[in-house]
Amino acid sequence: MVYPVPEQRFSGRRRKGYEHGFCESSGRQSPEGPVLARKRKGADQAENHDSAARLEPSSAKTLTDIGTRRIFSSEHDIFRQSVRKFFQEAVVPYHAEYVKRCKYCVGYSTDFYQSSCTCRWEKAGQVSRELWEKAGQQGLLGINISEEHGGIGGDLFSSAVVWEEQMYVNCTGPGFSLHSDIVMPYIANYGSKEQIKKFIPEMAAGRCIGAIAMTEPGAGSDLQGVRTHAKKDGSDWILNGSKTFITNGWMSDVVIVVTVTNREARSPAHGLSLFLVENGMKGFIKGRKLEKIGLKAQDTAELFFEDVRLPASALLGQENKGFYYLMTELPQERLLIADLATSSCEFMFEETRNYVKQRKAFGKTISHLQHKYFFFLNWKTVQHKLAELKTEICVTRAFVDSCLHLHSEKRLDSATASMAKYWASDLQNSVATRCVQLHGGWGYMWEYPIAKSFVDARVQPIYGGTNEIMKELIARDIVSDK
Repeated sequence: MVYPVPEQRFSGRRRKGYEHGFCESSGRQSPEGPVLARKRKGADQAENHDSAARLEPSSAKTLTDIGTRRIFSSEHDIFRQSVRKFFQEAVVPYHAEYVKRCKYCVGYSTDFYQSSCTCRWEKAGQVSRELWEKAGQQGLLGINISEEHGGIGGDLFSSAVVWEEQMYVNCTGPGFSLHSDIVMPYIANYGSKEQIKKFIPEMAAGRCIGAIAMTEPGAGSDLQGVRTHAKKDGSDWILNGSKTFITNGWMSDVVIVVTVTNREARSPAHGLSLFLVENGMKGFIKGRKLEKIGLKAQDTAELFFEDVRLPASALLGQENKGFYYLMTELPQERLLIADLATSSCEFMFEETRNYVKQRKAFGKTISHLQHKYFFFLNWKTVQHKLAELKTEICVTRAFVDSCLHLHSEKRLDSATASMAKYWASDLQNSVATRCVQLHGGWGYMWEYPIAKSFVDARVQPIYGGTNEIMKELIARDIVSDK
């Protein structure tokens, strides 16, 4: 089955290809949908009517209902149904540490598993390459990259559907969002024609996995503290240094490496460049997969560069313009984190709502007990706790959806993106803590989804720029005279 992707400013050639179920530039089978058979004027009218009639999450039956939120259309709903099915069928059965139906997971030693079993992604510390190719076949990678460049040519909201649906199944292993909406835009926006032609179609197909290497052992959120450097040798560059905490690092086929190329620049920011380093290059060494407290199935690695010889064609964009490119693209990364965080909150709320409605204590379900039976809940009812959670999540969802809308029109500024990232990721951790508490002792058991959500949430205020840095960026904007 091929999943339909909502139309967004497709070129005439793209629209023609989609109407016939075939994408001319990529050669892949293309999603078909009724939106492509309508005239644009009628489509706009239908979309406006559809948006006006849609419920917001606060009024819907659940926070994860399909068909809600004004930023989406009926075409996005069709796409969401397909994406939800993909994650349920292609990811959920293989994500956990223990897969009952796998002959290698039942009755065999750990050593035997290591050499024979690839289905337990949390135990393996990575997902399978097969999953990446399946996602590519279904058109779930590079959605917001233009068809002209080899992407799908869908809109930002379609990308958001994939982000959100991954959180709704509580499976954080696949690094699709970083690959599609952080790495691929750098290549599409700043790459040469040759780089775009070489990498984008393969990345959209899931055959080339992308990563971006910013963080170093001594330089986290401070990009001006980067020590990895490249020195010119004729027309080539010689790259040396190391990076850590690199998502998709172990499985990566191409890595965007943030590198110092001018140590004499008037400031460190003016001496940074970006390079495309490919797997297999001599001197490019992948260190160990890092063992984390959360995101167990998401591969995170150390990377080392020892006299890696890079051709001039490996430079991404212009020399010494790397910091400018990073600052331009970081708002989308922070918005992505905010949407992931909010979607995780929605999942945790629904998981906890279902638990307290079913779990019994003192002869009643927890949701109908007063807090006098639970001294740690400070005299309020469990229902009130759920009311607080839902209100906070819905308020945050409204703000994040507003940011998505702004970004779809290229109007999202850095300070607002920083607000969204800081607020949503802080809320995610607060919601996780309270939901674990409402689960009682069972919330501390790894077999319960809420326990995984709890540990997965902790890194959100750290990566993409720590929340302390987000507050600094927001504060600078407040006191600026500009």
